[in-house]
Amino acid sequence: MRHVGTQEIETPRLLLRRLVPADAPAMYRNWANDPAVTRYLRWEPHKNEDETFALLAAWAELYQNPDYYQWAMVEKATGEVFGSMSLFDDALGEPGAAAGWQARGLDTSQGVWEPGYCIGRAWWGKGYTTEALRAAADYWFTQTDGPWLACCHAVANPASGRVMQKAGFVYHHDDTYHKFDGTPVPCRAYLLTRGAWQAGQNRKDTF
Repeated sequence: MRHVGTQEIETPRLLLRRLVPADAPAMYRNWANDPAVTRYLRWEPHKNEDETFALLAAWAELYQNPDYYQWAMVEKATGEVFGSMSLFDDALGEPGAAAGWQARGLDTSQGVWEPGYCIGRAWWGKGYTTEALRAAADYWFTQTDGPWLACCHAVANPASGRVMQKAGFVYHHDDTYHKFDGTPVPCRAYLLTRGAWQAGQNRKDTF
């Protein structure tokens, strides 16, 4: 698969750029320390800003890899870093992640690539996550040759499912993912194929 790494993306209200260690204060303050934000995520809230800094320093080393995709969400109006958007191969981090897709006829030989996102509570309900997810999907289908994207949300977090639907993803099957401590989380898996994405672009071009 052709990969291009993390390059800047601009939308009407957002700048998606690489996260750097200097973003640690904003990341910790705006979302990484908040249990409400991390409730359905695989990781636990950060205990202090040093933990956030160490994570960002580790991520900074990974940007040299062409298959590493991790963006900061920056509100253009204020310059505030308030969330993150990633694209990652879930087949590498979640044992058995490919099985549910393979059983339904999808080719997982190049991985199960999935967007992941989280934003601070002060920015909830404003459409920012949908805007960023659409931009990430556009980036994937225009800059790589990946044939499809997966997406999943905890069954107990239907608001995340609505974000996926607004970005063009379609419900596919029920599954389970695991937090980093091994806790199983029932989830709903969604799919966006290159063909469906292209059809959506064509519809936009007609208006």
